[in-house]
Amino acid sequence: MAINGIDSSRIESMLAQIRAATQKPAMAPVAETTPASNTQSTPKVDFAETLKASLNQVNQSQLEAERLGKNFAMGDDSVSLSDVMIAGQKANISFQATLQVRNKLVSAYQDIMNMQV
Repeated sequence: MAINGIDSSRIESMLAQIRAATQKPAMAPVAETTPASNTQSTPKVDFAETLKASLNQVNQSQLEAERLGKNFAMGDDSVSLSDVMIAGQKANISFQATLQVRNKLVSAYQDIMNMQV
């Protein structure tokens, strides 16, 4: 059944994607260091690798949004306008979040550099 030109199954699909995206963590959890008395060994997470993986994920979402936009503009019937807009918004939100993380890192670096020793 179409509601104002959009199929209700497409709406349900979009809602399911949004729900899944809100439940999925944005970055890998950071492992805490434990005292030597603990017999379980927790894997150490490399900050640089985590940051690089996050940046690659943002880049992939932007490339996907661009690809969908081009396919829609070329008249590909398998790509709908809603898919293009959702992919573009996902890419924009992930880029804005990355930008805020970068700003916080720069601010923390400047605070550390301004500390008196």
